[in-house]
Amino acid sequence: MNKIFHVLTIFIILLAMVSSGLGLFFITGEESIDFINQYGNNVILYGDGIYKNDSLFMASIFRGTDCAVFFIIVPIAILILILDIKRNTMKTKLLLTSMVVFFLYFSASLAFGVKYNVLHLVYILFFGVSFYTLILGYKLIKTYPINKSKNILTVGLKIFLTLIGLSLFIAWLPDIITSLTNDKSLELIHVYTTNITYVLDMGIISPLIFICMYNLSKKNDIGYILLVLNLTLLIIIGIILPFQTLFQVNAGIELPLEVLISKVGIFIILAIFAVFYNIRLFKSLNE
Repeated sequence: MNKIFHVLTIFIILLAMVSSGLGLFFITGEESIDFINQYGNNVILYGDGIYKNDSLFMASIFRGTDCAVFFIIVPIAILILILDIKRNTMKTKLLLTSMVVFFLYFSASLAFGVKYNVLHLVYILFFGVSFYTLILGYKLIKTYPINKSKNILTVGLKIFLTLIGLSLFIAWLPDIITSLTNDKSLELIHVYTTNITYVLDMGIISPLIFICMYNLSKKNDIGYILLVLNLTLLIIIGIILPFQTLFQVNAGIELPLEVLISKVGIFIILAIFAVFYNIRLFKSLNE
Protein backbone atom coordinates (compact mmCIF):
# COMPACT_ATOMS: atom_id res chain seq x y z
CA MET A 1 0.00 0.00 0.00
CA ASN A 2 2.90 2.34 0.73
CA LYS A 3 4.34 1.77 -2.76
CA ILE A 4 0.96 2.51 -4.34
CA PHE A 5 0.80 5.74 -2.32
CA HIS A 6 4.18 6.81 -3.67
CA VAL A 7 3.28 5.91 -7.26
CA LEU A 8 0.02 7.86 -7.04
CA THR A 9 1.86 10.83 -5.52
CA ILE A 10 4.31 10.80 -8.44
CA PHE A 11 1.32 10.79 -10.79
CA ILE A 12 -0.18 13.76 -8.91
CA ILE A 13 3.08 15.70 -9.21
CA LEU A 14 3.21 15.01 -12.95
CA LEU A 15 -0.40 16.18 -13.37
CA ALA A 16 0.40 19.31 -11.34
CA MET A 17 3.37 20.03 -13.61
CA VAL A 18 1.27 19.56 -16.75
CA SER A 19 -1.67 21.70 -15.60
CA SER A 20 0.42 24.49 -14.08
CA GLY A 21 3.08 24.38 -16.81
CA LEU A 22 0.60 24.73 -19.67
CA GLY A 23 -1.42 27.30 -17.74
CA LEU A 24 1.71 29.38 -17.27
CA PHE A 25 3.68 28.90 -20.48
CA PHE A 26 1.12 28.11 -23.22
CA ILE A 27 0.59 31.36 -25.11
CA THR A 28 -1.43 31.91 -28.29
CA GLY A 29 -0.64 35.61 -28.66
CA GLU A 30 -4.29 36.74 -28.60
CA GLU A 31 -5.42 39.86 -26.76
CA SER A 32 -7.98 40.50 -24.05
CA ILE A 33 -11.53 41.18 -25.19
CA ASP A 34 -14.62 42.86 -23.69
CA PHE A 35 -17.53 40.58 -22.94
CA ILE A 36 -21.04 41.03 -21.53
CA ASN A 37 -21.60 38.27 -18.98
CA GLN A 38 -24.84 36.46 -18.12
CA TYR A 39 -25.60 39.11 -15.49
CA GLY A 40 -25.39 41.98 -17.98
CA ASN A 41 -22.07 43.28 -16.69
CA ASN A 42 -19.05 44.14 -18.80
CA VAL A 43 -16.14 41.75 -18.20
CA ILE A 44 -12.65 41.65 -19.70
CA LEU A 45 -11.73 38.16 -20.86
CA TYR A 46 -8.06 37.17 -20.70
CA GLY A 47 -8.20 35.95 -24.31
CA ASP A 48 -4.86 34.10 -24.38
CA GLY A 49 -3.60 30.58 -23.72
CA ILE A 50 -5.32 28.00 -21.53
CA TYR A 51 -7.32 30.64 -19.66
CA LYS A 52 -8.47 32.59 -22.71
CA ASN A 53 -12.16 32.23 -21.76
CA ASP A 54 -11.58 33.21 -18.14
CA SER A 55 -11.82 36.78 -16.92
CA LEU A 56 -8.64 38.83 -16.85
CA PHE A 57 -8.98 39.10 -13.06
CA MET A 58 -9.26 35.35 -12.45
CA ALA A 59 -6.81 34.31 -15.20
CA SER A 60 -4.14 36.40 -13.48
CA ILE A 61 -4.85 34.57 -10.22
CA PHE A 62 -4.73 31.19 -11.97
CA ARG A 63 -1.42 32.00 -13.66
CA GLY A 64 0.07 33.29 -10.41
CA THR A 65 -0.93 30.03 -8.74
CA ASP A 66 0.53 28.06 -11.64
CA CYS A 67 3.84 29.89 -11.28
CA ALA A 68 4.08 29.14 -7.55
CA VAL A 69 3.06 25.51 -8.06
CA PHE A 70 5.45 24.87 -10.94
CA PHE A 71 8.55 26.53 -9.46
CA ILE A 72 8.08 26.12 -5.70
CA ILE A 73 5.34 23.70 -4.61
CA VAL A 74 6.18 20.87 -7.01
CA PRO A 75 9.93 20.87 -6.11
CA ILE A 76 9.00 20.82 -2.41
CA ALA A 77 6.62 17.92 -3.01
CA ILE A 78 9.35 16.00 -4.86
CA LEU A 79 11.78 16.51 -1.97
CA ILE A 80 9.21 15.34 0.59
CA LEU A 81 8.36 12.33 -1.58
CA ILE A 82 12.04 11.32 -1.77
CA LEU A 83 12.33 11.82 1.99
CA ASP A 84 9.33 9.59 2.66
CA ILE A 85 10.60 6.88 0.31
CA LYS A 86 13.94 6.86 2.14
CA ARG A 87 12.73 7.16 5.74
CA ASN A 88 9.09 6.02 5.68
CA THR A 89 8.29 7.55 9.08
CA MET A 90 5.11 8.94 10.53
CA LYS A 91 6.42 12.50 10.19
CA THR A 92 7.40 12.16 6.52
CA LYS A 93 4.07 10.47 5.82
CA LEU A 94 2.25 13.37 7.46
CA LEU A 95 4.17 15.89 5.36
CA LEU A 96 3.57 14.03 2.12
CA THR A 97 -0.12 13.59 2.83
CA SER A 98 -0.28 17.32 3.59
CA MET A 99 1.07 18.02 0.12
CA VAL A 100 -1.62 15.76 -1.33
CA VAL A 101 -4.22 17.84 0.54
CA PHE A 102 -2.95 20.96 -1.19
CA PHE A 103 -3.01 19.27 -4.60
CA LEU A 104 -6.59 18.18 -3.90
CA TYR A 105 -7.49 21.80 -3.10
CA PHE A 106 -5.63 23.02 -6.20
CA SER A 107 -7.16 20.43 -8.54
CA ALA A 108 -10.67 21.13 -7.18
CA SER A 109 -10.15 24.83 -7.91
CA LEU A 110 -9.17 23.95 -11.48
CA ALA A 111 -11.85 21.33 -12.10
CA PHE A 112 -14.71 23.41 -10.69
CA GLY A 113 -13.44 26.98 -10.96
CA VAL A 114 -11.79 27.36 -14.37
CA LYS A 115 -13.80 27.86 -17.54
CA TYR A 116 -13.95 24.77 -19.72
CA ASN A 117 -10.74 24.30 -21.71
CA VAL A 118 -8.61 21.62 -23.39
CA LEU A 119 -7.18 20.52 -20.02
CA HIS A 120 -10.56 19.60 -18.54
CA LEU A 121 -9.85 15.86 -18.59
CA VAL A 122 -6.48 16.53 -16.97
CA TYR A 123 -8.23 18.51 -14.23
CA ILE A 124 -10.71 15.68 -13.64
CA LEU A 125 -7.92 13.10 -13.46
CA PHE A 126 -5.86 15.39 -11.21
CA PHE A 127 -8.79 15.85 -8.81
CA GLY A 128 -9.77 12.17 -8.76
CA VAL A 129 -6.26 10.86 -8.15
CA SER A 130 -5.63 13.47 -5.44
CA PHE A 131 -8.89 12.55 -3.68
CA TYR A 132 -8.18 8.82 -3.50
CA THR A 133 -4.50 9.33 -2.69
CA LEU A 134 -5.53 11.44 0.31
CA ILE A 135 -7.68 8.59 1.58
CA LEU A 136 -4.77 6.18 1.13
CA GLY A 137 -2.38 8.57 2.85
CA TYR A 138 -4.70 8.89 5.84
CA LYS A 139 -4.97 5.11 6.15
CA LEU A 140 -1.17 4.84 6.12
CA ILE A 141 -0.79 7.53 8.78
CA LYS A 142 -3.24 5.70 11.01
CA THR A 143 -0.93 2.67 11.02
CA TYR A 144 1.62 4.70 13.00
CA PRO A 145 1.17 5.40 16.72
CA ILE A 146 1.17 9.15 17.38
CA ASN A 147 3.25 9.65 20.52
CA LYS A 148 2.95 13.18 21.90
CA SER A 149 5.70 14.46 24.18
CA LYS A 150 3.54 17.39 25.36
CA ASN A 151 0.12 18.95 24.94
CA ILE A 152 0.21 20.93 21.71
CA LEU A 153 -3.11 22.75 22.20
CA THR A 154 -1.89 25.84 24.05
CA VAL A 155 -3.91 29.03 24.51
CA GLY A 156 -1.89 30.59 21.70
CA LEU A 157 -2.74 27.78 19.29
CA LYS A 158 -6.42 27.95 20.23
CA ILE A 159 -6.47 31.67 19.44
CA PHE A 160 -4.54 31.09 16.22
CA LEU A 161 -6.85 28.34 14.95
CA THR A 162 -9.92 30.38 15.89
CA LEU A 163 -8.54 33.34 13.92
CA ILE A 164 -7.95 31.15 10.88
CA GLY A 165 -11.43 29.66 11.02
CA LEU A 166 -13.04 33.06 11.39
CA SER A 167 -10.75 34.73 8.81
CA LEU A 168 -12.09 32.47 6.09
CA PHE A 169 -15.54 33.87 6.79
CA ILE A 170 -14.40 37.46 7.33
CA ALA A 171 -12.61 37.41 3.96
CA TRP A 172 -15.47 36.05 1.85
CA LEU A 173 -18.82 36.37 3.69
CA PRO A 174 -19.20 40.17 3.24
CA ASP A 175 -19.07 39.72 -0.54
CA ILE A 176 -21.95 37.25 -0.42
CA ILE A 177 -24.02 39.28 2.08
CA THR A 178 -23.58 42.42 -0.03
CA SER A 179 -24.72 40.65 -3.20
CA LEU A 180 -27.77 39.16 -1.46
CA THR A 181 -28.68 42.49 0.16
CA ASN A 182 -28.44 44.35 -3.15
CA ASP A 183 -30.12 41.50 -5.05
CA LYS A 184 -27.21 41.37 -7.47
CA SER A 185 -24.58 38.84 -8.51
CA LEU A 186 -21.26 38.68 -6.71
CA GLU A 187 -19.08 41.66 -7.63
CA LEU A 188 -16.27 39.41 -8.90
CA ILE A 189 -18.48 36.68 -10.38
CA HIS A 190 -17.38 37.69 -13.93
CA VAL A 191 -18.15 34.76 -16.28
CA TYR A 192 -18.70 32.17 -13.55
CA THR A 193 -21.76 30.81 -11.79
CA THR A 194 -20.14 30.62 -8.35
CA ASN A 195 -16.82 31.11 -6.58
CA ILE A 196 -15.14 27.81 -5.77
CA THR A 197 -12.85 29.44 -3.19
CA TYR A 198 -15.86 30.55 -1.14
CA VAL A 199 -17.24 27.01 -1.22
CA LEU A 200 -13.99 25.28 -0.23
CA ASP A 201 -12.88 27.80 2.40
CA MET A 202 -16.22 28.42 4.11
CA GLY A 203 -17.83 25.03 3.52
CA ILE A 204 -14.92 22.68 4.21
CA ILE A 205 -11.69 24.26 5.47
CA SER A 206 -13.16 26.51 8.16
CA PRO A 207 -15.38 23.82 9.77
CA LEU A 208 -12.46 21.38 9.55
CA ILE A 209 -10.31 23.74 11.62
CA PHE A 210 -12.86 23.79 14.43
CA ILE A 211 -13.23 20.01 14.19
CA CYS A 212 -9.44 19.86 14.54
CA MET A 213 -9.58 22.04 17.66
CA TYR A 214 -12.22 19.83 19.26
CA ASN A 215 -10.22 16.66 18.66
CA LEU A 216 -7.03 18.29 19.93
CA SER A 217 -8.85 19.21 23.14
CA LYS A 218 -9.82 15.54 23.50
CA LYS A 219 -6.25 14.49 22.62
CA ASN A 220 -7.52 12.35 19.75
CA ASP A 221 -4.96 11.35 17.11
CA ILE A 222 -7.15 12.71 14.32
CA GLY A 223 -6.75 16.19 15.82
CA TYR A 224 -2.97 16.08 15.37
CA ILE A 225 -3.32 14.77 11.83
CA LEU A 226 -5.82 17.48 10.88
CA LEU A 227 -3.60 20.11 12.46
CA VAL A 228 -0.64 19.21 10.24
CA LEU A 229 -2.85 19.09 7.14
CA ASN A 230 -4.45 22.48 7.90
CA LEU A 231 -1.21 24.22 8.85
CA THR A 232 0.63 22.95 5.78
CA LEU A 233 -2.22 24.03 3.50
CA LEU A 234 -2.18 27.47 5.10
CA ILE A 235 1.60 27.76 4.62
CA ILE A 236 1.31 26.89 0.94
CA ILE A 237 -1.52 29.40 0.45
CA GLY A 238 0.74 31.99 2.06
CA ILE A 239 3.41 31.16 -0.53
CA ILE A 240 0.97 31.38 -3.43
CA LEU A 241 -0.80 34.65 -2.56
CA PRO A 242 2.17 36.96 -3.37
CA PHE A 243 2.49 35.29 -6.79
CA GLN A 244 -1.21 35.82 -7.47
CA THR A 245 -0.94 39.47 -6.44
CA LEU A 246 2.13 40.07 -8.63
CA PHE A 247 0.44 38.55 -11.68
CA GLN A 248 -2.66 40.68 -11.09
CA VAL A 249 -0.62 43.86 -10.77
CA ASN A 250 1.32 42.92 -13.91
CA ALA A 251 -1.98 42.49 -15.74
CA GLY A 252 -2.94 46.04 -14.82
CA ILE A 253 -5.53 45.14 -12.20
CA GLU A 254 -5.87 47.71 -9.43
CA LEU A 255 -6.15 46.15 -5.98
CA PRO A 256 -7.54 48.47 -3.25
CA LEU A 257 -5.55 48.65 -0.02
CA GLU A 258 -8.39 47.10 2.00
CA VAL A 259 -8.38 44.10 -0.34
CA LEU A 260 -4.62 43.67 -0.02
CA ILE A 261 -4.97 43.75 3.76
CA SER A 262 -8.08 41.58 4.23
CA LYS A 263 -7.55 39.04 1.46
CA VAL A 264 -3.76 38.91 1.11
CA GLY A 265 -1.87 40.41 4.01
CA ILE A 266 -3.80 38.65 6.78
CA PHE A 267 -3.32 35.23 5.22
CA ILE A 268 0.40 35.78 4.69
CA ILE A 269 0.78 36.71 8.38
CA LEU A 270 -1.26 33.65 9.39
CA ALA A 271 0.96 31.49 7.15
CA ILE A 272 4.06 32.72 9.00
CA PHE A 273 2.49 31.73 12.32
CA ALA A 274 1.50 28.39 10.75
CA VAL A 275 5.19 27.67 10.04
CA PHE A 276 5.97 28.24 13.73
CA TYR A 277 3.18 25.98 14.97
CA ASN A 278 3.93 23.27 12.42
CA ILE A 279 7.58 23.14 13.52
CA ARG A 280 6.46 23.08 17.13
CA LEU A 281 4.03 20.26 16.40
CA PHE A 282 6.61 18.08 14.66
CA LYS A 283 9.03 18.57 17.55
CA SER A 284 6.35 17.37 19.94
CA LEU A 285 5.74 14.16 17.99
CA ASN A 286 7.89 11.13 18.80
CA GLU A 287 8.50 8.44 16.21
